[in-house]
Amino acid sequence: MRALRGPTDHVVVVGAGLSGLSAALHLLGAGRRVTVVERDAGPGGRAGRIDLDGYRIDTGPTVLTMPDLIDEALSAVGEKLADRVELVGLHPAYRARFADGTGIDVHTDPDAMHAEVRRFAGDAEAAGYLRLRAWLEELYRVQMRTFIDANFDSPLGLLGRDLARLAALGGFTGWDGRISRFLADERLRRLFSFQALYAGVPPHRALAAYAVIAYMDTVAGVYFPRGGMHAVPQAMADAAAAAGAEFAHGTAVDSLERSPAGRAVAVRTRDGRRIPCDALVLTCDLPEVHRLLGRAPRRPVPLRYAPSAVVLHAGTRRTWPDLAHHTLSFGAAWRGTFDELTRTGQLMSDPSLLITTPTATDPALAPDGRHLHYVLAPCPNLRTGPRPWTDLAPRFRDGLVAELERRGLDGFGDAVETETLVTPADWAAQGHAAGTPFSAAHTFAQTGPFRPRNLPRGWENVVLAGCGTTPGVGVPTVVVSGKLAAARVTGVHRRPAPRPPAPAPPAPPVASAVPAPPPPAPPASPAAGGRP
Repeated sequence: MRALRGPTDHVVVVGAGLSGLSAALHLLGAGRRVTVVERDAGPGGRAGRIDLDGYRIDTGPTVLTMPDLIDEALSAVGEKLADRVELVGLHPAYRARFADGTGIDVHTDPDAMHAEVRRFAGDAEAAGYLRLRAWLEELYRVQMRTFIDANFDSPLGLLGRDLARLAALGGFTGWDGRISRFLADERLRRLFSFQALYAGVPPHRALAAYAVIAYMDTVAGVYFPRGGMHAVPQAMADAAAAAGAEFAHGTAVDSLERSPAGRAVAVRTRDGRRIPCDALVLTCDLPEVHRLLGRAPRRPVPLRYAPSAVVLHAGTRRTWPDLAHHTLSFGAAWRGTFDELTRTGQLMSDPSLLITTPTATDPALAPDGRHLHYVLAPCPNLRTGPRPWTDLAPRFRDGLVAELERRGLDGFGDAVETETLVTPADWAAQGHAAGTPFSAAHTFAQTGPFRPRNLPRGWENVVLAGCGTTPGVGVPTVVVSGKLAAARVTGVHRRPAPRPPAPAPPAPPVASAVPAPPPPAPPASPAAGGRP
């Protein structure tokens, strides 16, 4: 692993999101002096929070998996996540509802999920689920140490015994095809392949290696931090400050000061400050990184960005008993909708939606007797499907609400008392390339050593972290990216002792795994999802 040369005593980290905070904690643990510069008024980055009419709304990710990676960052300064945040294991991890009116709860406990699959689809599919789970666990063990928690200096870093093991596991075959070897029921296959959307690649075009994301969702366990997702970066920032980190919030970086030797010697802020540094970690989105560095790296093929999303944050006077903390509402269409998102640029003609109801777990996030719902509708990014979102947003919102009501959330529109809608135009205004918060897609040519490197050429002491560089998009991976950036600075890549994957949250008795009765089947007419 190549490390920075020269002094690295004082490291400036630009960005107090999860990757920047992870880098700061690991650097503090290695004895570095750390200053974190953040343009917003507080920590969090994408995992921010807004307070709206008494509702405490997370503005970024809503699904938390692999909290042991956050614990690892905190342990660098002698802290534990449990001392600062109460994590609640979610049972079920998801509730899935299909267009035919059927439903299944997704449990991370193997016995509970085996019983649930058998109830839903019979003995053969239940046996297939156990084989699939074993395959996902092995896939994770092979990938984590060699391909995820790893700094690559060249593609040759891929070569080794684990590459052969990954190939033997079918990691270079198709994700959708590999899942179909275990499960014949098309509805069940969706549960273990919809995660491809996080990677920005349709399941039928994604490599099976990316199914490691399904391991995180369906095997390792899904959690919720009491107080909301923003409680996690806040805890990391508090621990970093207690360990000696200096924070400059509300401070946007305007430019970098560079020495003739190609070293960043200071960051200059828009309010006129000059902050000297011996090394620099940049966690901004790629366009901002390229602006600060003075150029974008040359690539044979331009970067492809993942699909975007419209998110409706709604505070309501009521909730609906069939909603779990996370509810997947699948449309009838599947493969064609992914083509719309990634190829044709059309809005999803029959959308699959993620509905998160955090007040199901933490009622304190809303005023007494009120409820909070986030509805995420995938949509093309602004390069694949440019649209005038400022004009389109009200119609999209109304169509989305109408679709929720068609799917059983009767009276949703009338129950809303406060709301905010986030569109690709809003993501773009925040500096996200192509108007997507999911950054560069995880195509094969944009994964591992082929993803934008965390050591930019032409700078002797600058390292990148965040979802635009290795290892990629998602809460677990951006936390790892901060660790990898710190390792580039210190020259030491610490890994925990080999151990089994983190256990799933304690499961309720198997008898309780039967979900509430599914809602009536929605009408067969196409779901416009807010299309004009």
